[in-house]
Amino acid sequence: MKHPLVATLLLAMSCVLLVGAAAGCAGEDEPETYRLGVMAALTGPGETYGNLSHRAMQLAMEEINEAGGINGTPLELVAEDSKCNAQDAITAYNKLTDVDNIKIILGTSCSGAMLGAAPLAEEDGVVLFSSSATNPDIADAGDYIFRTAISDEKLGIETGNLLWADGIRTLATISEQTDYAEGVRRGVSDRFEALGGEVVGFERYQTETLDFRAQLTILRGLNPDGLFVAAQGEASAGSILKQAREIGYDGPVYSEVVTIGSTALEVAGEAATGLKAVIADLDPANDRGQSVLQAFRAKYNYLTLPWYLGSAYDSVYIAAECLKETEDDQDADAFRDCLYDVTWSGTIGNNYSFDSRGEVVGLSNVVIEILPLAERTEENQGYRVLGPAPTG
Repeated sequence: MKHPLVATLLLAMSCVLLVGAAAGCAGEDEPETYRLGVMAALTGPGETYGNLSHRAMQLAMEEINEAGGINGTPLELVAEDSKCNAQDAITAYNKLTDVDNIKIILGTSCSGAMLGAAPLAEEDGVVLFSSSATNPDIADAGDYIFRTAISDEKLGIETGNLLWADGIRTLATISEQTDYAEGVRRGVSDRFEALGGEVVGFERYQTETLDFRAQLTILRGLNPDGLFVAAQGEASAGSILKQAREIGYDGPVYSEVVTIGSTALEVAGEAATGLKAVIADLDPANDRGQSVLQAFRAKYNYLTLPWYLGSAYDSVYIAAECLKETEDDQDADAFRDCLYDVTWSGTIGNNYSFDSRGEVVGLSNVVIEILPLAERTEENQGYRVLGPAPTG
């Protein structure tokens, strides 16, 4: 529970005076706005996709405001750095709720941060709406917790199915010691073993690790049919791929979405060629999705992880739709009820919605393969889609 004196002091320090949905310092002549919080990994191991998400949200906000706002009222995003971990997410959450009086928060970027802040949001009746946190435990975090990100429970099943279909019967894994990476590793291993496969070895590493050769040498010595990599940060993911080939591992490699980000592929170079992953991907036939990618590239001069970019972008438009209905950024209960009733068609898919646990329904994954270095472009993001993820 927050100490009332601390909350009072924080409020005084920020000179927040609430007037309806508007917030500002006493004496300032600020226009009324609808204010949403943003908790993103602006620094830390998830900073590549944390900043991507934040920028996609800003793009959506600017478009909404240029079109006249929400029923004529501008939208404002108040961002805090959750740094991809639970403790900093709690600090960011307390700042947004105690100081800024935010009741609806978009985020977080990372699963560990989401799991750290979710119990506070649930207790306080604050909506926490993530576009990229995927750990399966988030599904049971509470009635105010929602996400457009697809759960790693589904990813684990589909990746296990892919491994088995590819003839992998013995598997080695290496994963970062975070809630996201461990959740992915656990889900993949459980499904693979349920199908009859054997996990012959697994290694874990701390986020600060740069040299993985000793761990990879151990795994290579077990002679697995395949290697599965689960990373939180793109730099470490790319380094694992590169160093695995350097120590002589020449078998197939599988991974999750972080490992196929542009930074990871840049670090890995040719070593990433042939890697397979189950990911969510934008449909090339979705005109809305393609136009959003073009707008993002034009504004920020880069592009990576397009589905997660689109997921963050959609989350702002979904939030705006619910604010049109509730006309109150302080009414978290009404906003929550609106999310339960939403059916949305946007950047990441058509006619998707949320179930009774706040889990997204109506979206699916695909299997991708990393292209040779000479064939990777910004347009293809370095990979080709092989087909739908094997669901059964």
